[in-house]
Amino acid sequence: MKKTYKIEVDCANCANKMEEAAKKTAGVKDAVVNFMTLKMKVEFEEGADPAEVMPRVLDNCKIVEDDCEIFF
Repeated sequence: MKKTYKIEVDCANCANKMEEAAKKTAGVKDAVVNFMTLKMKVEFEEGADPAEVMPRVLDNCKIVEDDCEIFF
């Protein structure tokens, strides 16, 4: 399953950090962050519940970029 989320991030470098953090989150198969459109596309692993995975993605992203936001 793939979903797109609106994000808030200050710079392209920070967006890259968010993308890497999201990819390392359990339940995420792949993630792509687009700084220009301020969107994050997340592909979830088979059987993963996006409602449970996305708070962990946000937590991991805040570790590398504490003022980022993901709206879900």
